[in-house]
Amino acid sequence: VLIAYFSNLGIPRSGEVLRATALATYAGVPFQKGFGTIVTERIIDLILLFSFIGFGFLLHSELLFEIIGNPTFNSYILLWLIVGVGLFFVVIRILKRAKKVWATKIMRCFNGLWSGMLSVRFMKNKWAFIAHTLFIWLMYLMMFWVVTFSLPETSGLSLSAIVPAFIAGGFAMSATNGGIGLYPLAVAAVLQAFAVPYPQALAFGWVMWTGQTIMVVIFGSLSFLLLPIFSKK
Repeated sequence: VLIAYFSNLGIPRSGEVLRATALATYAGVPFQKGFGTIVTERIIDLILLFSFIGFGFLLHSELLFEIIGNPTFNSYILLWLIVGVGLFFVVIRILKRAKKVWATKIMRCFNGLWSGMLSVRFMKNKWAFIAHTLFIWLMYLMMFWVVTFSLPETSGLSLSAIVPAFIAGGFAMSATNGGIGLYPLAVAAVLQAFAVPYPQALAFGWVMWTGQTIMVVIFGSLSFLLLPIFSKK
């Protein structure tokens, strides 16, 4: 996991591939199934992020719409989405019928990914998995909350102010290499709306981002070095 985070700082989404590769190399987990479970995790993470967004909009819908610029629905986006999904199923149907070796390999890879994505339904401890996932996201939020005490101007923020800032930071992390450059700006934009002076709001964003990044760089580097040593066999 730390290797994946560290890799994503340099090349976006490369960490997922590297994590599946490490699982295949050191734990004997087939790459397709390992990558499939990682895709499942990302889907669940996305669901939870949208759950936080829903909670944030319940608390401050007008404020969040003002921050993101009152987006209007674009029917062309929906049309392209429908066309893309339709083409995907057509290509899968063609590959299933094809007798070529390359088509068989692609379908084997796709089936491995699909079985990995559905692994939550069949895992023995799925309720433990769900509970751990919820706990991890609670700790993400608590990590954000704890850092508010680093500055006098942010130490008195309520949960209703912390959640929108947390959401903005989450989107910044997803959109860039570990949130570099964008994370402090996104968090500051939200905190400023809650009467935190912009310099202090920006400082909080930089403290939050720097702390996370230093942690990932240190432990990610150690993981790169130590994993082969502890897995010599």
